[in-house]
Amino acid sequence: MQERTLARNAVDGAILFFIYSQALSWANNNCDNVLNVYCFDPREITAGTYKYDFPKCGIHRLKFLIETVICLKTLLEEKGSNLFVQREIPEIVILNLVQKFKQHYSITIIFHQEVTREETDVEAAIRKVAIEHKVNVKEFWGLTLFHPNDLPYTSPKFFPDVYTTFRTMLETKNIRVRKLIDCSQQLKPLPDNIEILQVPNLSDFGHSVAEIHAKTVFPFSGGETSALNRLQSYVWTKDLVQSYKKTRNSLVNVDHTTKFSAWLSNGSLSPRKIYFEIKRYEKECGINDAGYWIIFEIIWRDFFRFIATKYGNRIFYPSGLSNKKYVWKQDVNLFEKWRTGHTGCPFVDANMREMLLTGWQSNRGRQNVASYLTKDLQLDWQYGAEWFESILIDYDVCSNYGNWIYQAGVGNDPREYRHFNMIKQAFDYDPEGEFVRTWIPELAKLPNDLIHTPWLASSIELKQANVELGVTYPRPIMIVPQWNNRVRSNVNYICFIILG
Repeated sequence: MQERTLARNAVDGAILFFIYSQALSWANNNCDNVLNVYCFDPREITAGTYKYDFPKCGIHRLKFLIETVICLKTLLEEKGSNLFVQREIPEIVILNLVQKFKQHYSITIIFHQEVTREETDVEAAIRKVAIEHKVNVKEFWGLTLFHPNDLPYTSPKFFPDVYTTFRTMLETKNIRVRKLIDCSQQLKPLPDNIEILQVPNLSDFGHSVAEIHAKTVFPFSGGETSALNRLQSYVWTKDLVQSYKKTRNSLVNVDHTTKFSAWLSNGSLSPRKIYFEIKRYEKECGINDAGYWIIFEIIWRDFFRFIATKYGNRIFYPSGLSNKKYVWKQDVNLFEKWRTGHTGCPFVDANMREMLLTGWQSNRGRQNVASYLTKDLQLDWQYGAEWFESILIDYDVCSNYGNWIYQAGVGNDPREYRHFNMIKQAFDYDPEGEFVRTWIPELAKLPNDLIHTPWLASSIELKQANVELGVTYPRPIMIVPQWNNRVRSNVNYICFIILG
């Protein structure tokens, strides 16, 4: 087991223990028995989101999570231990375990620290159990590349509000990444009289079997084994580290981006593990900063987590971190068209359909669909954030809400009004329409210069492509004037090349 294995709703001790290797190492050295606990908390799985009442953990992320827990259980069994899995809220599970074992064991409850309200409420409830039953509690930090105690800020309130300021500080002050902690090959045994249950499956949560979509660019399973295989493949087997900056905005290829975020989000892969693997690659290949842009993105994850620590619940407010009053539209019909990929803007629709069907969307896609929702449709960004929370395999509360307030102009973007031109973006990142044709096959026969703007096609061109706007594909719910200007200049450019 690497630096961190699973980072959610787990607790540990001299008998109760959280699956996180710093804690696991401590428990293995200080306890006679260790019980690894994972709770499928219904408040985080089947409960609805705050505004739109989406399932908190939709089928794609739930499938990935179940695979992760199964993998974790297998790895623990190989080390002489096991995983105590429950479908109950953690504080109730811990209370029952404390009551069961406190007469026979000196108990320490160990968990890893979270920063947002729902998670810290769980921690507070567990501390309350510990106080009432006079058992010890030990907490560890392990979600970030850089430990907060190593940063030059005496309080979260002094943390910078701009990413560039944070990143520059790390570089100029040469802040070090803490070393990895290796887990023992053999773990301490479970306490006596503990019944180990099977990991639940999708049907236990009311879902049918979820197959991996044939066209997905994320064909991977959950768990540490899959994560380490991907890391090995990306860095060493396929030698992709150096090409990341060039390909990171790709929409269509499995290997054009790392895909590490899904395993990072639920703790199957440690940011420190990635960092040191990249540093080893740079050293062995003699290429300084070959992985700079991968680490650059990992630092963004740290930034949003520290921002959440600083601002607390404000990252969930309609006004975000700003002090301005924003009046967001609440048009549910428009939102549904955006959510299901029926806006009539192919680049937006392709990205939303990909996410709906696979649970994955590229970073480039996420920026664009968020801009379209908040800047073009002027709809409530919280609806978009909640849909992402439900559907994305790699959902992380701090990164998700941090990115959404950033894109909505109420967060950490120093430009405040970052507005993407959907058609320019489409031609820049999908110039031949490969991505749109993948997810909107009804437009597949349109020529490249019209694939992103079918409303500009003549009746003859639409007929030849078997497209009937409003029937086979929706008419656009809006057209921004700059879109058509962009297309005309793009078509002229294409004609010039052909004629030249």
